[in-house]
Amino acid sequence: MMNPSSASAGRIPVPPPRDEASVVVVTGLSGAGKTLALKAFEDMGYEAVDNLPLSLLSNVVRRGEGPRRPLAVGIDIRTRNFGVEPVRHVLDALRKEGGVDARLVFIDCEDEVLRRRFTETRRRHPLAIDRPLTDGIRRERQLVLPLRDRADLVIDTSSLPPGEFKRLLEHHFSPVEDAGLGIFVSSFAYRRGVPREADLVFDVRFLNNPHYDPVLRPKTGRDGEVADFITSDPAFPVFFDNLSRLLEPLLPRFEAEGKSYLTIAIGCTGGRHRSVFVAERLARWLTERGARVELRHRELDGEPPSLDNGGEPSIDKGSS
Repeated sequence: MMNPSSASAGRIPVPPPRDEASVVVVTGLSGAGKTLALKAFEDMGYEAVDNLPLSLLSNVVRRGEGPRRPLAVGIDIRTRNFGVEPVRHVLDALRKEGGVDARLVFIDCEDEVLRRRFTETRRRHPLAIDRPLTDGIRRERQLVLPLRDRADLVIDTSSLPPGEFKRLLEHHFSPVEDAGLGIFVSSFAYRRGVPREADLVFDVRFLNNPHYDPVLRPKTGRDGEVADFITSDPAFPVFFDNLSRLLEPLLPRFEAEGKSYLTIAIGCTGGRHRSVFVAERLARWLTERGARVELRHRELDGEPPSLDNGGEPSIDKGSS
């Protein structure tokens, strides 16, 4: 995967000069992660501007002559002249006139996660000054939802850690030449829901469950005893062979279509044994074939830090 630490080491990549102006407009729900997104674009060498009045966007994009750095602009309900139609009009105008690669990114998040973020950080929602927080979140969603359908990319940050969020943006928008398709493999528990960002989802609840063995229950799919238990299931080798046969021809086709980031999610009941083991095995199989792979176990890693305040983690209160 692309190394996200270059900026933290004090070195911001310099994008190659471009004759065509490139602008990414970042919008979405308050608290969903717009600030962190703009910081990620800055780390990629973009010029980042937050809450630029829409009436000025066209002039900023076209300022000067010759090669230009790409631009990332954050807009939301606090932006002067904000509205679904004004945003659509500005983007359409930029695209029609030529010489501008204009794309729209929508940052989404579940209402309950947003409520928790605002409560933990004690920030005021911009539409909840004189009304309950839940009403403000609901009202904002109604106002901005049409832009979600118009977006070139929608990212749901409900269960997305900040580091993964930044790498996802890097794979879609890095102006520096990329090394091809990046693959993200994640294990998860169905009882907590399917990851919204998943491109491919595989259910491994048909495999024998180590949870019912008192010795194996406290362990995870990373432990050798659990691995031995799962691989002894006659259904496992058949499943994994078929899974690899399915993926092998698909991956080059995804890359040929220009896809830069593929998320494969493996799910079981509790997200600690079967899905973890299969995700580990799949990540190893992909790596052995030269793929750039990142692995995450959602239930083992715990709740992601808040994406508010530029991605600074909020207090993790744990889960039962």
